[in-house]
Amino acid sequence: MTNKILIVDDEPNIVMTLEYAFKKKGFEVFIARDGGEALEILEYTVPDAVILDIMMPQVDGYQTLKWIKNNKALKDVKVVFLTAKSKASDIEKGMELGVDKYLTKPFSVKKITTEITEMLA
Repeated sequence: MTNKILIVDDEPNIVMTLEYAFKKKGFEVFIARDGGEALEILEYTVPDAVILDIMMPQVDGYQTLKWIKNNKALKDVKVVFLTAKSKASDIEKGMELGVDKYLTKPFSVKKITTEITEMLA
């Protein structure tokens, strides 16, 4: 069975890099440029994991995470924050909201693909 992943980030370079890396690993990849787009995609598909930036236009990562966690159909989806927000208070807020993993930018593509593949195994 193919793992599905939703990548939510407003930086095109990050999206393209991660999309390429996960497709190479055999993932089915969905892309959203902000939280609003992510919520639209989540209405018709349930990914195994969501990589989520926090700082995005319109609907930010925190709001998107809350929506995912409050949606019964998405309760088993793993959510990973990938963000430049690296302060302890930011990490605590993410953990309190129920994020499964908190990774900071700049990041290693190899590390992210490995961590998410292991998390879904």
